[in-house]
Amino acid sequence: MTMNEWLIEQERDGYLISTDPARIDVPAVHNFLASSYWASGLPLEVLTRSIAGSLCFGIYQGDHQVGFARVITDQATFAYLADVYVLEGHRGKGLAQWLLEVISAHPWLQGLRRFLLVTRDAHGLYEKAGFQPIAHVEGYMERRRPNPYLSEKSNAPTE
Repeated sequence: MTMNEWLIEQERDGYLISTDPARIDVPAVHNFLASSYWASGLPLEVLTRSIAGSLCFGIYQGDHQVGFARVITDQATFAYLADVYVLEGHRGKGLAQWLLEVISAHPWLQGLRRFLLVTRDAHGLYEKAGFQPIAHVEGYMERRRPNPYLSEKSNAPTE
């Protein structure tokens, strides 16, 4: 796929959403994610690797990064949406909903058989974007490692 096919930039109300990895303010994203409930203690090196292996979407106001999301995908059948956030001072402006619209329209994410995410508290937002609870959860399995960034002991699989 050429750069023009994956590079998306859209402007609205003084904000820009871009998939250009050169725009990502990695220290700012790290600062937010490392203190989030889902990625607490995330090492910068792990974040850097995850960005390199994902399709990333940044929200910017001028040169300041105010939001982020990344999609892990094979670009054909499967995608997983992760690390979605909008900074508190920019919430309530429809940025998260807009971000999900841009993500959903991306050419790499069309015709997928399955697009997953996990959220603790934003079900309403994701339902507006077409996500629904898993219909047949009994087929899903996971290898879970709670708090993997805290110690080697926490990397042991849980029962």
